[in-house]
Amino acid sequence: MRTFATLGRRKAVLGMIHLAPLPGTPFHEEGSFERTLDVAVQSAIALSEGGADGCLVQTVERVYGVKDESDPARTTAMGLIVDAIGRATGDDFQIGVQLMRNAIRASLAVAKVARGSFVRAGALVGATLTEHGLVEANPLEVMEYRDKIDAWGVKIIADVASTQFTWLGGAKPVAEVARRAKHVGADAVSLGDPDEAKTLAMIASVRAAAPDLPILLAGHTNHANAARLMAAADGAFVGACLEQGGWGGRIDRDRVAAYVEIVRGLER
Repeated sequence: MRTFATLGRRKAVLGMIHLAPLPGTPFHEEGSFERTLDVAVQSAIALSEGGADGCLVQTVERVYGVKDESDPARTTAMGLIVDAIGRATGDDFQIGVQLMRNAIRASLAVAKVARGSFVRAGALVGATLTEHGLVEANPLEVMEYRDKIDAWGVKIIADVASTQFTWLGGAKPVAEVARRAKHVGADAVSLGDPDEAKTLAMIASVRAAAPDLPILLAGHTNHANAARLMAAADGAFVGACLEQGGWGGRIDRDRVAAYVEIVRGLER
């Protein structure tokens, strides 16, 4: 079984694998699934060969439901992709699942059955207002389901301040949101802002409130700022700077290797 035992113990470089719309969603193109699967597998191989610690397989479907649910065809397609990535990479390569917008239970199911090692939760506590509507967390249902399928070995990384999650009303300090996420079962949190100074300040505040809670960058990182941001964080979800042609493209091995070299230099 693949386990994310190094979370919080080694700086994790996790490349984003952005999927084309999957079966069961409005903008899925008939006949495109095999191409989507192939691009995902080749991108995962590039990440592995470039020295990354793993990947986050994330749906990109233009429109999403706001409830913790996922169409069966979509969930099955994600499972096939995660399984294929697992077969193409080693057991030390971490595979994360995120069925957007906030289908945490379906993501847990895919990770458990298809041998993923973590999920990313857009809203594990509180609520956030998105362009698709109000996303409300239900940590009790998530943890009950995690227990039902015995997915305690699948780590949960919860967004606490990012493009995916902003505490509704904006009055809750990010450190308090992180503490609450940990309290209900999160194994780590992710956060980030386009303003580098704000990101570093958020990291510092969470460190003070929950010293043993791993913190990952929720994007907004690239080769130019990796040394500064990753010196403070325990890992990062890394996207566009690794992709050919920008966001959504196939991941490039050499770009991965260059980013990883910067991060590993911080650990020497």
